[in-house]
This record gives sequence, structure tokens and C-alpha cells, in this order.
Amino acid sequence: MAYVEEAESAAALGGDVFAADCRARVAFEVLAGRWDSVVVYCLGENGPMRPRALLDRIGGISPKSLNEALRRLEYNGLVVRRRYAEAPPRVDYALTEAGADLLPAVRALGAWAGRHADAVLAAQERFTSAGGDPAGADPA
Repeated sequence: MAYVEEAESAAALGGDVFAADCRARVAFEVLAGRWDSVVVYCLGENGPMRPRALLDRIGGISPKSLNEALRRLEYNGLVVRRRYAEAPPRVDYALTEAGADLLPAVRALGAWAGRHADAVLAAQERFTSAGGDPAGADPA
């Protein structure tokens, strides 16, 4: 039964889930930036926001990192930048339909982190305490 579901999922993604051209990789790539999913979540929960409001709401992110995340999200079609013809000039950012459709997945990742973050952090600590190099870690 699981194999049938996996085959159906693979067909929906456009091929073998392990292939280089697997469309599922797009989802991981568009949220690969450290802050991208946080920005998507914040815009999804709060609606359109100005950059300063995003900085205040997120906390711990630099203006440069926020700008980079917003540009990546805009490039990937998840966020739209709206400029207003006002003096002084004003911009805000909002999720597109594609960005809003990611919210359930982002929330699911957040729930997973809530359940497993302590275990992940403990594993990382054990690894580095044993002299391991995270950059050289072989997941296989």
C-alpha cells in the first residue's frame, strides 16, 4: 500500500522522487534560506507588512538578512513587493497565492521542531563534543 502511495506521489511530482529533476526539490530550494520560512510564516500570520515591522516581529534578523530573504522569496514568487506612491515612499510585502499555500507546510515544520528540537540540538552537541565537523558529516 505504501509503495502505491509513493508511486502516486512520484507521478504527481513529475518523476522519481530521487531524480535530479524531481519537482519536490523546488519546495526545499525556495525555503533553503535560514530566514525564508520565518518570513513566510510571519507574513502569513500577520498579513502584509513593512520591512521595519518584519524586523521588529521576527527579532534576531539583521536588516541585510531580511532584505536578502525578501528578495529570494520575491524571486521565487512567494512574496510580492508593493510600492506606494507616497511621500515619503513606502513599501510592504505580502504573500502570493503560492506563498500562502506553503503555510501548512511551514506550520508542520514548526510543530516538528517543537517536538524534536531538543533532540536535534543534543545530537549536534554530542557530535561536536566528540570532535566531529558538521561540514564533513556524512549523512549516509
